[in-house]
Amino acid sequence: MKIAAENLSWGANGRTIIRGITVRISSGETVGLIGPNGSGKSSLLRCLAGLRTPTAGAVHYNGEDITGWDTRRIAQHLAFVEQASESESDLRVVDVVSLGRTPFRDRWRGLSAADHDVIDAALDHLDLAGLRDRHWNTLSGGERQRAHIARAFAQRPWAILLDEPTNHLDVRHQFELMDLLAGTDQTVLVALHDLALAARYCDRLVLLSKGQLVADGPPEEVLTRDRLREVYEMDAHIGRDDLGNLAITYHGTSNLQEVN
Repeated sequence: MKIAAENLSWGANGRTIIRGITVRISSGETVGLIGPNGSGKSSLLRCLAGLRTPTAGAVHYNGEDITGWDTRRIAQHLAFVEQASESESDLRVVDVVSLGRTPFRDRWRGLSAADHDVIDAALDHLDLAGLRDRHWNTLSGGERQRAHIARAFAQRPWAILLDEPTNHLDVRHQFELMDLLAGTDQTVLVALHDLALAARYCDRLVLLSKGQLVADGPPEEVLTRDRLREVYEMDAHIGRDDLGNLAITYHGTSNLQEVN
């Protein structure tokens, strides 16, 4: 599924949060959304997911303006994984993952055999099969995050938007998640703070700063030393590791020292 933000702006309480952003994501692409805290990443994701109404511009799925679409119709196309939120729900992991099937069934109809197969596959993908009957209030933050992501995969959407999904995950599960996202044929837009992880797994990077689009392109073109100084106020060396992946070595804050 193609997703597009066309000259998109949004704000609240008299303050503009994102301004004039145009981003187009092709079917099957894995795109990383990066930028410092407060750059507008979460706001852009929520606008693209239909959870916020833009103050200007439009959001298109496969060329169709989604203005007026209800949440059920959007959820039949796209899954959104927010930053993990606290909850004391007594639901089991399998119950949370099962919510991903809600957009595709009538309110009074139970889960079908096909639904159960999809749910089991999502649990397996996120290494949660052994936790399926665990109650939500007994899970760690990382286990809850993986359950939210499994719920999104159980939705079987055309596209998945994720807001900092690697938060709370240990190193192993971070890499397993990114392997999963990069390997899917779905359209993926994922907000990440780890620039090296974004560069390794994403086809393109979209860089925001102060609510505006700064750069959009292949990782090696977006992640330059000058741009890291400008946007992140960090001095860094950009190179390659032993496997050929883009590697970033930070030297310090750019407003405190110059590195030659």
